[in-house]
Amino acid sequence: MKDYTKETVSDLLFEKIDAIIIVDANKDNYHTIKKTGLFENFLQEEGNYKSLVEKLWFHFSNKSDKIADDYHVFIPMIGQFKGKYVDRIKISIDDKIHLIQIAIYPLDEIQSKYMFLMDELDNSESLREFLTDKKIDTIQSSFLFSMYVDLVKDVAYSINVTEISSNPQSYDLKYTAWRMMIVNMIWPDDQKLFLERTDPEYLKNNLTPGQTTSFDCQMKNLEGVFIYVKLIFSRANTSNNDDFRFVFMVQDIHENSIKLFDTLRKYEELASKDPLTSIFNHGRIETEIRNAIDRFNTKGHIASFMMLDIDYFKKVNDEFGHSVGDQVLKQFVKEVHDFLEPYDIKMGRWGGEEFVCVCYNMDINQIHKIADELRVKIAGVEFEKCGKLTCSVGLTDITAGDTAEIVFDRVDKSMYEAKTNGRNCVVIKKAGQN
Repeated sequence: MKDYTKETVSDLLFEKIDAIIIVDANKDNYHTIKKTGLFENFLQEEGNYKSLVEKLWFHFSNKSDKIADDYHVFIPMIGQFKGKYVDRIKISIDDKIHLIQIAIYPLDEIQSKYMFLMDELDNSESLREFLTDKKIDTIQSSFLFSMYVDLVKDVAYSINVTEISSNPQSYDLKYTAWRMMIVNMIWPDDQKLFLERTDPEYLKNNLTPGQTTSFDCQMKNLEGVFIYVKLIFSRANTSNNDDFRFVFMVQDIHENSIKLFDTLRKYEELASKDPLTSIFNHGRIETEIRNAIDRFNTKGHIASFMMLDIDYFKKVNDEFGHSVGDQVLKQFVKEVHDFLEPYDIKMGRWGGEEFVCVCYNMDINQIHKIADELRVKIAGVEFEKCGKLTCSVGLTDITAGDTAEIVFDRVDKSMYEAKTNGRNCVVIKKAGQN
């Protein structure tokens, strides 16, 4: 044992370690002292330090895919180390993933100079790391990011991006700086909420020790794709009310959110559709009427309204029964829907054999031509079991001061006038007409 001296140990370490580099973070460069094995092509003799940090940490830990460019804003911070740091990382060379142990020693922390010692681990270590990662994945699979925050010192530390490494990164970052950098990764419509709920004063004023708050939003993942996440802040439970330390986590809720939204859309559709004809029901088409009027009043977007009534439909039910009547209603709706499909027109069943259409971006002359062509088309259709049918059509448009009630009353009167004028015709009634 006494044969080992400082010199022999130094030589032994130099012989055993796969790669040694010296880094000057301030000058953004590194110099390679030694490289063997897989590091021979991975490291240059002299290189750009930011590029090295990107190759070491800015890819997914289990594949070679690079992290989205938006997140590269954090490269200069990840490349700054305080004290000694040891990590196990995975790097991709020729599409093969290698497990690397890296030890970083500060040579001059003030000037940000470091020594990197790197070794490739053997297969048994890789297997152990894989099994460990599987356990971690089982526990933390939904958590993408975590860090500790001290609002008094305005610092975020022990930052852990689980898709990069299972170990926290050894760098500190001003929380206020992190907040303004990460906001660019938030969906534009959610950025206001993000800034409000992550504001230091908001957190201080709204979370008591031990309390947790969260909110959902869309955020870019490391691949640059927006996903639904839950942002969680939990205040440390200490007896000092002036100790504002928090744990912050980002949880992946995308898959569950998509399933929930799909379910909600299905229920919304069921609540909005007429069960017989599958077009909008009375309540939903009434909403469309109000929306069209609101768009006219706020943005000046024109719209017209059309009301259709099947002529002598009572005779169909009386002569052939309600089952045939239902089939006629469904066939009538299909004919009208197919004819109107090229236009921005929403159709709904108002009740019985009456139907209302909201015709967006169309003035009364445009919709009059379409309505008359539709009337002629319906008159030429052979309806199953009951033969030919016709329809009466009433039209109106929006005028300043209109409400949904006023507009509907006007289009209803125009349709009634079409019925009293002999049916199978189109009648227009504008504001001010009796």
